[in-house]
Amino acid sequence: MDIKSALLGELNVIQVAASTNAEETTRVYERMAGITRFLYENLPSYEIAGYVVFLLVFVLSAIVYKLGFAKKLKLSQNIVIYVFLFVGCIMLTFFALFLPMIEGLIVAALILIIYKTRMWREKREEQQAANQ
Repeated sequence: MDIKSALLGELNVIQVAASTNAEETTRVYERMAGITRFLYENLPSYEIAGYVVFLLVFVLSAIVYKLGFAKKLKLSQNIVIYVFLFVGCIMLTFFALFLPMIEGLIVAALILIIYKTRMWREKREEQQAANQ
């Protein structure tokens, strides 16, 4: 076996491995949830995309918690809750890769925003009616 055929054989192996990786990447992108796939396809690196997905999951989870479940607590208790929310969002980020977590959190936040807006409006109208 001469050097030329050995090098060409090595190049063929590299080309086959590259095509497998491209096929695998395409298959993974097809299985990803919508917003997550958009982020991974359009951001400069996978690492940045991962951090953005985590940040989105955390921010949306915090919004949903604040709008739907939060009660008046002391600052130290709020810090503990948000620390545990932060740790929990690490696991949710793994789920967000192939499940529509971000989309679900957006829908939950929108529903809670509409609910809170209606409650605020009704309370304001009741106060105006009581004042007249």
